[in-house]
Amino acid sequence: MPKLYEYFGLVVMFYANEHEPVHVHGKCQGREARAELIIVNGQITDIRYVKVAGRPELDHNELHFFKEVVSARAEDIVSKWIDFFVLHKPIKPEMITRRLK
Repeated sequence: MPKLYEYFGLVVMFYANEHEPVHVHGKCQGREARAELIIVNGQITDIRYVKVAGRPELDHNELHFFKEVVSARAEDIVSKWIDFFVLHKPIKPEMITRRLK
């Protein structure tokens, strides 16, 4: 389970056996959400935030942080997806200690 970012207690990660569309999971204390990056003609056109079946939802603040980091790092997430799932390169996690805007 490659971890991409830690952001104010929230862990943003891929599961090792992922499938398209490109997406990441945000986890915090057993709660979880998923962000799907919608890509059309090589451009990110939308980000959809969805519940994860069988998991408690992120609370309001956690979901806010998740949206913040995914929006700010969307291009990097796609790049890391390609590195990990297509090119089979390891992913180095990043600890983000300042607010993203």
